[in-house]
Amino acid sequence: MNIIVKNIDKNIKGNQVLDNISIEMCAGNIYGIYGRNGSGKTMLMRALLGLIHVDSGEIMIDGQKIGQDIDFPENVGAIIENPGFFTHATGYENLRLLADIRKKICDDEIRNAMQMVGLNDRDKRTVSKYSLGMKQKLAIAQAIMEKPDLLVLDEPTNALDEESVNQFRDIIKEFAKRGTLVILASHNRDDIETLSDVQIKMEAGKIVDVQSKEG
Repeated sequence: MNIIVKNIDKNIKGNQVLDNISIEMCAGNIYGIYGRNGSGKTMLMRALLGLIHVDSGEIMIDGQKIGQDIDFPENVGAIIENPGFFTHATGYENLRLLADIRKKICDDEIRNAMQMVGLNDRDKRTVSKYSLGMKQKLAIAQAIMEKPDLLVLDEPTNALDEESVNQFRDIIKEFAKRGTLVILASHNRDDIETLSDVQIKMEAGKIVDVQSKEG
């Protein structure tokens, strides 16, 4: 999967949240977006996913225009802000309900995703009894369980301990190695520097710096 963003702008209530953004992203790479709160990281991710419509410019996903040819990318896994789960159900039951939408994966693949992030797929506790870290792991599991071609992850290591952060990094590197296009935003600059093939700095809705490991 490849993404081409051309000169996109977005204004919300007089605030320019995206300002003439242009960038290309290619499969098999990890793109790390960083910047202060309000810099436009989450808004850019929302635009890439078709969750907001840009005022001008275009976003092309494998040659198809978001908002015209397609409403959102196909085969995508995402974490944007705080994912909502059914708190009265177990972690596995939540993932099973999500998997039933596309009917693409079986029980074994759901359980495998939970195990990959360090959750017990047989745990009978409901999500209401999960810690913040466990809820974050469940969010990561739902994003990766269908082996998407595109992963868009906003603050994916929030509430995770050091061991879980390292586990997450290994998972993301493995997905990129398989050819997944990974886009992540994080306040944890170490996440960006450790994981990213390309680092993207945003300020006031603009991309102000792009650096790649290859220079």
